[in-house]
Amino acid sequence: MINPQNNNLRCSVVIRCHNEEEHIGKLLTGIGQQTLSDVEIILVDSGSTDATLAIASRYPIKILTINRDEFSFGRSLNLGCGASTSDYIVIVSAHIYPVAKDWLEKLLKPFSDPQVALVYGRQRGDEQTKYSEQKVLERWFPQQSNLRQKHPFCNNANVAIRRDLWQRLPYNEELTGLEDLDWAKRAISLGHCIAYVADAEIVHVHEETPQRLYNRYRREAIALKRIFSEEHFRLFDFLRLFSANVITDYYHAWHDKILLKNLREIPLFRLMQFWGTYRGFAYQGTIASRLKQTFYYPTEMTRKNNQTHSADPSKIIDYSIHHSEMKIERPD
Repeated sequence: MINPQNNNLRCSVVIRCHNEEEHIGKLLTGIGQQTLSDVEIILVDSGSTDATLAIASRYPIKILTINRDEFSFGRSLNLGCGASTSDYIVIVSAHIYPVAKDWLEKLLKPFSDPQVALVYGRQRGDEQTKYSEQKVLERWFPQQSNLRQKHPFCNNANVAIRRDLWQRLPYNEELTGLEDLDWAKRAISLGHCIAYVADAEIVHVHEETPQRLYNRYRREAIALKRIFSEEHFRLFDFLRLFSANVITDYYHAWHDKILLKNLREIPLFRLMQFWGTYRGFAYQGTIASRLKQTFYYPTEMTRKNNQTHSADPSKIIDYSIHHSEMKIERPD
């Protein structure tokens, strides 16, 4: 198993995208400002019809395409990973951007432990993120790191894996989502662990309609029941978790003095989240308690300091210069 050395870290970044003209330039700009200089960037596009590819072509990257009728999350990842040439593969969504210049360096650092198969970093929303989604991100990605995580929760919007292990464990191309959790589960079954690094932080921009939100949680529930066949999500779970999350979101929004602004949005978000989950499940069993708590349970009704992780101010990326104004030299 290969371990990274701080003086010669190298990685490949695989980006899945479809119609991401508003975000792809900012992400590529952020990658270009990383303290890691030897970074290979591979973009896997699934039929963009906007200016995504025109913007991406300004940067020194490799662009691959996959037909929409052949697309699955796992298949697009396998295509990108197969084109990579580095020992470590970083996987990100096209609508994220790193907070600091040492994001990649921090994300790869836990691989010094040969037992670590996968590392994922913190995610937070921006000013456009719905309030309830911010609470979900706070729940999923806390401020405390965990370098020896034994359960398979992770998220491919900000994750790194070992390429040699991916060759043994390619992503499942049949799943409707949660291919990251499935991969982590299989890696753990081989004796590996995964690491969570709170200060490898990105901003995840989600601008979903209620219908798209419903569809996301529904397809992830369909995948979850395939990965964990013993799990269930019954009508009682829907009613209980919908009510509990709305109440706690209202509690936190009231303390944050933005309750009126979010009075309608909070129950709508939680309705789409849990109704989509309920509709995605169709069989009986006992849900894995730690995963259920991570995915669904509300934030505690206690007030905590939810400031973003303190990064070195000198390493914060300045995105005030628009990516189209930056001079990007393409390789010969």
